[in-house]
Amino acid sequence: QVQLLESGGGLVQAGGSLRLSCEASGGILIINHMEWSRQAPGNQRESVATISSRGSTNYADSVKGRFTVSRDNAKNTVYLQMNGLKPEETAVYYCRANIWTAATGSNYYWGQGTQVTVSS
Repeated sequence: QVQLLESGGGLVQAGGSLRLSCEASGGILIINHMEWSRQAPGNQRESVATISSRGSTNYADSVKGRFTVSRDNAKNTVYLQMNGLKPEETAVYYCRANIWTAATGSNYYWGQGTQVTVSS
């Protein structure tokens, strides 16, 4: 069974940095698209950054120049380096991945989320 396990969240002061990790496990053959999104209380979930299997990246305008998404295919892990964090970026951060397994074919999977809190 595929699982995505996020880590790296926490409390940081405005202007600080955090690095999130998301490791996929469980019968994985191929990991295609990987994505970080976030959801603040009362808001809809929004995509923050995406990375293709070949390393092509896209970012939400609000995080360009401050966030960097990367992946280590050997470790089935995607990262999100977040610099210059702002209080309004306090949210639960989720990873999502398109994963191919022999048992279930291609599906999207979500992690459980990791809380990021930015104090002013």
